[in-house]
Amino acid sequence: MSEGIEGIPQTAEQETKGTKEDKEARAAQEAAGVEQTGVSGTAEAAPSADRADTDTDTDTDTDFINPLRDAQDRRLPRIAGPSGLVIFGVTGDLSRKKLMPAVYDLANRGLLPPGFSLVGFARRDWEDQDFAQVVHDAVREHARTPFREEVWQQLAEGMRFIPGDFDDDTAFKQLRSAVEELDASRGTSGNYAFYLSVPPKFFPKVVQQLKKHKLADAPEGSWRRAVIEKPFGHDLESAEELNRIVHEVFDPEQVFRIDHYLGKETVQNLLALRFANQMFEPIWNRSYVDHVQITMAEDIGIGGRAGYYDGIGAARDVIQNHLLQLMALTAMEEPAAFDAPSLLTEKLKVFKAVRLPQDLGQGTVRGQYAAAWQGGAKVRGYLEEEGIDPSSTTDTYAAVRLQVDNRRWAGVPFYLRTGKRLGRRVTEIAVVFQRAPHSPFDSTATEELGSNAIVIRVQPDEGMTVRFGSKVPGTSMEIRDVTMDFAYGESFTESSPEAYERLILDVLLGDANLFPRHQEVEESWKILDPIEQYWATHGRPAQYASGSWGPEEADEMLARDGRSWRRP
Repeated sequence: MSEGIEGIPQTAEQETKGTKEDKEARAAQEAAGVEQTGVSGTAEAAPSADRADTDTDTDTDTDFINPLRDAQDRRLPRIAGPSGLVIFGVTGDLSRKKLMPAVYDLANRGLLPPGFSLVGFARRDWEDQDFAQVVHDAVREHARTPFREEVWQQLAEGMRFIPGDFDDDTAFKQLRSAVEELDASRGTSGNYAFYLSVPPKFFPKVVQQLKKHKLADAPEGSWRRAVIEKPFGHDLESAEELNRIVHEVFDPEQVFRIDHYLGKETVQNLLALRFANQMFEPIWNRSYVDHVQITMAEDIGIGGRAGYYDGIGAARDVIQNHLLQLMALTAMEEPAAFDAPSLLTEKLKVFKAVRLPQDLGQGTVRGQYAAAWQGGAKVRGYLEEEGIDPSSTTDTYAAVRLQVDNRRWAGVPFYLRTGKRLGRRVTEIAVVFQRAPHSPFDSTATEELGSNAIVIRVQPDEGMTVRFGSKVPGTSMEIRDVTMDFAYGESFTESSPEAYERLILDVLLGDANLFPRHQEVEESWKILDPIEQYWATHGRPAQYASGSWGPEEADEMLARDGRSWRRP
């Protein structure tokens, strides 16, 4: 490994967040330049000793090895090769608030190639410059990294916009022409990812049009990939049909299903926590764990999403994908390697071992938020929201108790809950441990002592807390809960990238580790479908006040097991 590269410090402790991002971007851009040209003046003048020994007879540029690069050198980030991104539904909120800022942030950090191209497709009568202005405004408002004019200008040169509907053959012909033109002018090498930021009902039409106009067919030596946003169907049957249609056009390994929770640093850190440390794994099982709680709470209502949300509900929207994925990562066995096939194997074992409560009426709860005061303002109930049928039975809160029927977790309940208009916005995984089998202390000394717990905070304060008992200073023996806390913002000099930054870069690199495969999607629906079918024929959702932590029925569900919900 080389001694160092100019501009990259040897120790992270010497860096601030700003200087690290500046130097990371410069180093990445320099590395990208070396990769594209295949030579650099310095490297060519001083070839490595290995090359001098082995390449004396065939000394050509194609055999050149950059002596400054090492496969194990983690100082340089992964950089996408020549490529472009086509976003369908580019005028939507997701694209404006997440996707376009993420693309800019990647470019700003030097992780995209100089010729990267961004093509928007939507029903707007825009020119290329109109689209560039929309992206500019979105970046200015939502980007994580500072705005740099030179980065923006380079990115804007590769922007194109195609107006049209999804059944408009002329528009798709224009899209193919734009892709071919960008191949020639920007050097994208025929590598394109198609991001379907559209309602699920349009997925089949878009992929069929891509096939019809030969946009899904990659030139030799190039790649084409499809990126699909959730929900992946609304039940098992629709998910299987959607997978069948998509796989008629794209091979399974070309399809990347986005679950943005899997792109969050804390979720990835769950694997590091479990499998890179010896201290946790011996107690990560039924012998020590009492139960696991996985919570995703929102403090907002449905906003203007009545058309999407009504008929879908909290369980389909969150439990089927986000929470079951978090559960799988929490419960899975150690994979053989950190790659997509190995992770898929272990997660599928968890999904196939999941067992529903025998009595779904006792082991599941659904609710709807009602009008109340929240955050100092009077808010409407779900049935009073604009566009919602007053007789709707759509759930805005859902809680379920699941078991994982295997040797590691037999008898340990997993409680999953999600809801809108709850006490605060938070997502966390709490592994709650059994109490000590014997206590030599008086009951009065431990009356304020709870259960030990490891809590992984996914958002908004990314990090981890370990809760345990400690003596209160004083002359008497009194033991209370205390916490040891790890926070990303305090422990590392660099800030965490947004989930969509990591996931878009992974798509361009072809790294499928953080993307649910179609088998996982279908197994998840097999878990949720019986619950949804039971709810459809048994009463109405329970009501809970906006700003509370859900309906009383959810508290009663845990109370019957002798447990209670954590207050995040």
